[in-house]
Amino acid sequence: MASSSGARRIGAPDAKNRCLLLDAAERLMLEEGYAAVTSRRLANKAGLKPQLVHYYFRAMDDLFLEVFRRRAEEGLRVQAQALESAQPLWALWRFGTDPAFTRISMEFMALANHRKEMRAEIAYYAERFREEQRQAGTAALQRYGVDGNDVPPVVWTVLMTSLSRMLVLEQAIGMSGGHAETMELVENYLRRLEGEPQPIAGVPQAWVVHQLRSEQSAPLAASSDTPAAPSTGGRQ
Repeated sequence: MASSSGARRIGAPDAKNRCLLLDAAERLMLEEGYAAVTSRRLANKAGLKPQLVHYYFRAMDDLFLEVFRRRAEEGLRVQAQALESAQPLWALWRFGTDPAFTRISMEFMALANHRKEMRAEIAYYAERFREEQRQAGTAALQRYGVDGNDVPPVVWTVLMTSLSRMLVLEQAIGMSGGHAETMELVENYLRRLEGEPQPIAGVPQAWVVHQLRSEQSAPLAASSDTPAAPSTGGRQ
């Protein structure tokens, strides 16, 4: 006979409307914070009917998890491409100083304060990012003849990524004290090792992923809001 009453169809993972909802959710998070992402606001932002939100996502937490996974997977792909370049240390530094990436990361961290599953997902992906960074950093420092006994490569990686993100966060709230001197110190050191920074083939100077994806899909509904950026991948 009919299927059980508890079963409910969920839209296909690659459905166009589903992608529009994910893009819209990320833009709302960037522009107004995760608390602004309600089913009605989200549908309006995507130019869709509100009932479609729960057609594709059983709950808003499922939506947030998928937004995070999508960006994290895309971030891993961009990072891998950047770290395979001729200047992996410059790539690591520039990857960490992308304001859009840092802003959305902080929104996910705020979500994780109250959602255990989000916390676990962030930890899972953070370890993947860190391991790829460690491997690339180790190989690069060895190639440049830098002694890893005083500062192990994994510590060097933590310092670089943490410092770059902190500078972006402080800039976002209007702080600038010590920034120019810090940037000069780090970038002079990188120049000694890798020379002047060069563009990375296939990776934009500013990693704003949504703009790349929007060239391949329908635009979001017209809005008076300023569009703000990125998107991500999906963990099985």
